[in-house]
Amino acid sequence: MKEKRFLPICRQDMEDRGWDTPDFVYVTGDAYVDHPSFGPAIISRVLEDAGFRVAMLPQPDYKSAEAFREFGRPRLGFLVSGGNIDSMVAHYTVSKKKRSYDYYSPGGKAGKRPDRAVIVYCNRIREAYGDVPIIIGGLEASLRRFAHYDYWDNKVRRSILVDSRADLLAYGMGEKILLRIAELLDKGVPVKKIHDVRGTVYLTNPDDKLHYEAVGGFSYDELKSDKKRYAEAYKLQYLNQDAISGKAVTELYDGKLLVQNPPMPPLEREELDRVYALPYLRTYHPSYEKDGGVPAIEEVRFSITHNRGCFGGCNFCALTFHQGRTVRSRSIASCVAEAKQIAAMPDFKGYIHDVGGPTANFRHPACEKQLTSGVCLNRRCLAPTPCKNLKSDHSEYIQLLNEIQAVPSVKRVFIRSGIRYDYMLADKSPAFFRKLVTDHVSGQLKVAPEHICDNVLALMGKPSVGVYERFKETYFRYSKECGKEQYIVPYLMSSHPGSTLNEAVELALYLKRNGIRPEQVQDFYPTPGTVSTVMYYTGIDPLTGKAVYCTDDYHEKQLQRALLQYNRPENADLVREALVRCGRTELIGRGKDCLVGYGKHTPVPPARPGISKLNSGTRAKRGGKPVGRLGNTHSPRSKAAAADKRKPNGSKNRKKGR
Repeated sequence: MKEKRFLPICRQDMEDRGWDTPDFVYVTGDAYVDHPSFGPAIISRVLEDAGFRVAMLPQPDYKSAEAFREFGRPRLGFLVSGGNIDSMVAHYTVSKKKRSYDYYSPGGKAGKRPDRAVIVYCNRIREAYGDVPIIIGGLEASLRRFAHYDYWDNKVRRSILVDSRADLLAYGMGEKILLRIAELLDKGVPVKKIHDVRGTVYLTNPDDKLHYEAVGGFSYDELKSDKKRYAEAYKLQYLNQDAISGKAVTELYDGKLLVQNPPMPPLEREELDRVYALPYLRTYHPSYEKDGGVPAIEEVRFSITHNRGCFGGCNFCALTFHQGRTVRSRSIASCVAEAKQIAAMPDFKGYIHDVGGPTANFRHPACEKQLTSGVCLNRRCLAPTPCKNLKSDHSEYIQLLNEIQAVPSVKRVFIRSGIRYDYMLADKSPAFFRKLVTDHVSGQLKVAPEHICDNVLALMGKPSVGVYERFKETYFRYSKECGKEQYIVPYLMSSHPGSTLNEAVELALYLKRNGIRPEQVQDFYPTPGTVSTVMYYTGIDPLTGKAVYCTDDYHEKQLQRALLQYNRPENADLVREALVRCGRTELIGRGKDCLVGYGKHTPVPPARPGISKLNSGTRAKRGGKPVGRLGNTHSPRSKAAAADKRKPNGSKNRKKGR
């Protein structure tokens, strides 16, 4: 059997393999981790399997072009990725403060990649080798492929293909895209002539004939200055992200036409099985051992990804723009084979940490129609209510979990990826719900209701709070029936478009009534490629054209966040200020319904009627009536929160990229 080896990361490694030059040099903003949860590992192994020589250049010194000459000029070109997440998200918090820790760097050390890594790397490559072919991909390139609002610059930036001066951009999941590009380059086709590959974006002359029917034609000059046109352009992009129904989408840049070809069809089951059977080492390169390894591996080392794509359709999530809304999954045999590999690892303790993906309990497309006609353009599969054509069936997922559980040395199998509880409730059989509660929860189940006000949930693309209440009641009932004391950790979000201080107050009251004290709250983070980010920038819901209340005022965001953690002493002044602003001073005091006590030096004015005063940073006035108070749900109170205030029930590790 051929020995598994890491791909070359330096010239000596390359020469030890007997290579004079690689076909591709893969530049990435992450440390080199050869695990199928990392995009660069998958793409490099897929190309290697097809016979191409790939050298890895992880986190090169970007201050000069010298590091990019490590392997010499590659025969076919450079592949460039910012890493598993956008480099700006990796570097900055939602309050734009510099992060001190980088999960994708050796030892967690920050500063190993530049801001806007894809652009910087491409510019250095051009300095080193001039017109060498450059293909960019990964999340950073994929989500910035059109003119996009950039939260950190607070303006609309050009397509990253324009700013990076790369030749091609591969968006979405890139296995078939990169293989096709590699085959064409290997045949001698100039990179400037590769215009027909699905899943790619390129620049051409406006009068050139296109290979696919196209829509769009918005110019960057109008998009950067006209918010209404920006929202219209995004809607057109959103509606053409399906491999079956999608058309090409164009934009104009100073006499050049940017063309996004229709998406590449997703990998089918047999193709996915082949990808995940490639010879991954399942860990970081040994050169990082001296630094303590790469922290990101800990979350996925003993986990299995069984699916791709998500038809959940959350507006704040970029999955629609990257992996797409059609779900595909690996075979049970493929996942069991990976479980056996994990079980054979010397440091395996008997626990599979996750059998999941973008959404853990999706195994197949939402309905049969998606296979022939593509996803629906005028509605969602689950929200506000499940589509009548939705196929909610967990039987295959149950079989998958059972067979992994039966692998020798496996003691337990957990599910830690996101669960769509509305999809669970749509299943007529309670078998999976009962199995989840009985076998696959390690005391606490993390789910994402995100909010409790239906007007905010609608803008998030989430089901109403009533669905969450029904799930919660069933979860605790099943837990009691199987003799287990288990809890729910809800993910919550503040300051999402549509949320005023009034909605934040209602959410705080809900948390108080239910004994929930979240340790962490996610403030809405406007990242490229999402519907919610377009709302934040324009004050318009791009899918409906309706005005949406949004705030970019930092202090109001602090107030909303503080309300969700009203019980913390350090938040008391902010909570009082928020309650005064929206005329809810009856919630200040010592009463059982009060959120905060009187301050020693804070005069409390009488209650004032009306809704939250809009700050100067808001873009669209809130419409409709004030949000009414929610009644007590009588849901089981968290014993951890009630019995020990030092250990409140709440989210400890917010999932990245959400």
